[in-house]
Amino acid sequence: MSSDNSASEKYLIVAKSICKRFADREILQNISLTIEPGKVVTLIGPNGAGKTTLVRILLGLLPADSGKIERKTGLRIGYMPQRVALEHTLPITVRRFLRNSRWGTEQDIDAILEELRISHLAQQQLIATSGGELQRVLLARALLGKPNLLVLDEPAQGVDLAGQAELYQLIGNICRENNCGALMISHDLNLVMSATDEVICLNHHVCCHGQPEHVSNDPAFLELFGASVSDGLAIYTHHHNHEHDLSGEIKHDE
Repeated sequence: MSSDNSASEKYLIVAKSICKRFADREILQNISLTIEPGKVVTLIGPNGAGKTTLVRILLGLLPADSGKIERKTGLRIGYMPQRVALEHTLPITVRRFLRNSRWGTEQDIDAILEELRISHLAQQQLIATSGGELQRVLLARALLGKPNLLVLDEPAQGVDLAGQAELYQLIGNICRENNCGALMISHDLNLVMSATDEVICLNHHVCCHGQPEHVSNDPAFLELFGASVSDGLAIYTHHHNHEHDLSGEIKHDE
C-alpha cells in the first residue's frame, strides 16, 4: 500500500481502493473516498463494519494491505475521541486540561471557549462537567491545533437529542468558517445531520454514499426534535442493491 502527501490542493485526503484483512477476515474491501476543506463527511455503519479501522488507515496509524492514500502536504489533524477516562480523584480544571494539549496560547484557549460557548466552564473541574459540556471541551481541545481536518468519533456521545442537533450544527459551522474538513464516525444508520455534506455507509465496503436528504417535514423527526431542531437534521435513505449475511458479507445468488 502506498501513501504520500501528493493530494491535490482540492483535497485533504484521497483514498483509493483501500483493502485490509485481519487473519482470514476481510475488514475493508476496495474503499475509496475523498475529504475536502470545508466539507463534513459522516461515516456510518453497524458495529464491526470497519469504520475505526478505516479511520486509522486514513490517519496513517495502521497500514492497509493494498490501495493508495494521498494526504495534503502539512496536513494538521485534530482528533476528538468518543470518550475520555477521567480519574475522579484527580483535580483538573477545564482550562488546565486544554493547556495540557500543548497547543495554543491562553488567548487561543479563551477564543475557542467563547466560540463553543463554554467560557463559563474554564475554572470548573473537568469531572463536574455534564456529558454535553465534556463533548464541547473535547472539541475545543481538538480545535486548539488549528487543524485542517477534524476527526470526530461519535461526537455526540452522552448528549441528549436536542444537544446533539446543536453540536452537529456547530461542527458544520466551524468547518465552513475555518475551511476545515471533518470526518465524523457514527453508529446511527438512520439519523445524520444537515451539516453533513456527504454520508458514507460502510459495511466492510461502501454500501452507498451521497448527500443526506432533508426531512424537516418528516413527522417522526418533528415529534422527536421539534420543528426548529428537525430543520437541522436529515435522514439518509439507503438504496442498496444487495443484502448482507450475519457476518456482514455480501449475499450472492446461488
